[in-house]
Amino acid sequence: MAEKADKYILIVEDEDAIRLTLRDYLQNHGFPVLVASDGVGAIKQLLDHNIEVIVSDYRMDVFGGEYWVKFLDRFCSEKKIIITSGFLRPEFSIPFEVMYKPFDYKELATRIEELFPLNL
Repeated sequence: MAEKADKYILIVEDEDAIRLTLRDYLQNHGFPVLVASDGVGAIKQLLDHNIEVIVSDYRMDVFGGEYWVKFLDRFCSEKKIIITSGFLRPEFSIPFEVMYKPFDYKELATRIEELFPLNL
């Protein structure tokens, strides 16, 4: 469970193992993290918390893919967003930074630190 923070990183990932291990990894490195298993759950987190960075899978069964990316572009463009995926349709341009799976958690944490500095 995330401690009360002013700003959060939101991980949106439908694969439990990836979502939970990434959450634990980032929390162990001092990041305030919230999670959602799909785009619908992510919208709930976005409404309830001050999300600064979104790390989201591209391909999810419930509200994922092209429409999820369009939603993020239209309604969350002021946030820092990283899309993760092992699969992208090459004809669809992603307007955000993309990290391809499998990625190194340390590399992702370093990138998040650049977007969400921990020097409080």
